[in-house]
Amino acid sequence: MSKASIHLTNKIESFFEEIGELSYFASRFFKELFSRPFEIKELLRQCYNMGNRSLLLVGVTGFILGLVFTLQSRPTLMQFGAESWMPNMVSISIVREIGPVIISLICAGKIGSGMGAELGSMRVTEQIDAMEVSGTNPFKYLVVTRILAATLMLPLLIVFGDAVALLGSAIVENLKGEVSFLLYFNQVAKALSYSDIIPATIKSIFFGFAIGVVGTYKGYNCKKGTVGVGEASNAAVVYTSMLLFIIDFIAVFIADIFFEV
Repeated sequence: MSKASIHLTNKIESFFEEIGELSYFASRFFKELFSRPFEIKELLRQCYNMGNRSLLLVGVTGFILGLVFTLQSRPTLMQFGAESWMPNMVSISIVREIGPVIISLICAGKIGSGMGAELGSMRVTEQIDAMEVSGTNPFKYLVVTRILAATLMLPLLIVFGDAVALLGSAIVENLKGEVSFLLYFNQVAKALSYSDIIPATIKSIFFGFAIGVVGTYKGYNCKKGTVGVGEASNAAVVYTSMLLFIIDFIAVFIADIFFEV
């Protein structure tokens, strides 16, 4: 075999090995989740760190998203005399797809990289090893709480971001088309249905779980050295972003079957 084929074979083997390790890591999370002790205080602290401290970033992102999407879409709809469909189109697009995906990617960059860097630093400085020696379960305290917090908080952040995005869209319509806020949000309420909200909510839960699992996995299994911390943080963002698109495709495919969206 040539060197290129050997290199490709090694890459494929390492890829599947990492998939297996990540799957085992996720299965260990479910095993530890229902075992005592329950780290409630640490879970609440992580929820605060991931949720409350991300509100400003998510709010700004959602607001600009609503403004830009409406400004870009409005001229096209005006060509067909369909400006009245703007609230329907924007609300369905943001709630179904654009809002969850964009906000999840933003949170992957902030939350995922943060978990990878934090746990990687603890692994490099042997803090995790010290916890194991002292009889504490570091996986339970460090990993389970972070994954659960990301799973719980990301859907709430997406709901907040969607609401702010719709507010930004309503401001544009109010200034450009002289549409009142009451009329705009009445149209939004009529346009949205359970087949739009339920799949998006379920999808956002899996997004949060993916961010938590990949971020903690990369940090918890960080290699020795300060270089490994940066690599773990970077890999957490890259792998999570790829995984988010895969989950989104699967979720849309399933929703198309069961909800006929």
